Amino acid sequence: MSGSQRVAILTGGSGGLVPGIAEQLANAGFTIVLTARGETALEAAAARLRESVDTPVVAIASDARDATATKALAEKVIDRFGRIDVLVNAAASSTPIGGAIEDVDIDALIADVDVKVGGYLRYAQAVVPAMKRQGAGHIVNIGGLTGRSSDTLSGLRNAAVAHLTKVLSDQLGRFRISVNVVNPGIVRTPHLDELFAEMAEECDVTAKDIEAEFVQDIPTGEILSPAQVGQFIAFLANAQSPSITGQSLTIDGGYSRGVYL
Repeated sequence: MSGSQRVAILTGGSGGLVPGIAEQLANAGFTIVLTARGETALEAAAARLRESVDTPVVAIASDARDATATKALAEKVIDRFGRIDVLVNAAASSTPIGGAIEDVDIDALIADVDVKVGGYLRYAQAVVPAMKRQGAGHIVNIGGLTGRSSDTLSGLRNAAVAHLTKVLSDQLGRFRISVNVVNPGIVRTPHLDELFAEMAEECDVTAKDIEAEFVQDIPTGEILSPAQVGQFIAFLANAQSPSITGQSLTIDGGYSRGVYL
């Protein structure tokens, strides 16, 4: 199949890493379908992307918490384009839940997990029938380094995403559908800039000072761009074989020091 025929759905499409990932997939020839809950921000993200790519970009609102909505999204994509080749699951809350265990808002934590883990599963359920009919497909789940550390309680959602990825890859490999989780390290996004600004204010230093401290811990000496993450995902999405599947793949410039066998 030619690149212009392939269709990629990206959840959490209104911000964060996703626009950068979408641009790289578009550059690889994919038709892009962005989805998120908020229609205004979603349409704005799609409009910006259209200015920088030549392939079609479509915005369709959906809610990761609602199985009816995720299935309706897949149906709309099939009705319009006839196929779904790639799903990039990235819908998640950007606010980590942590602090003393006695103070954790369990309802908020459960809601957080439902959006990311439950949402990833709902979108996968929605697109898998089309991928099975096609005899191929790629699902890329965006995880995070906190799934391998105790930095924040929200890390449990990333650990759960890694487990979900393994289960899906085991079930779907026979249909030539690959499923992997990509764990980005420190990536330049508006949220990261806000975090650096908040930390700088607390420490009475500049945001550049905070950034420099983080960069010191990255062997490559740079903060990743969304485009770099997108290039890696485009590589997975372009694979002709489903042999790379069930893997937890980290792209972080060497930031994480653990050895995982």
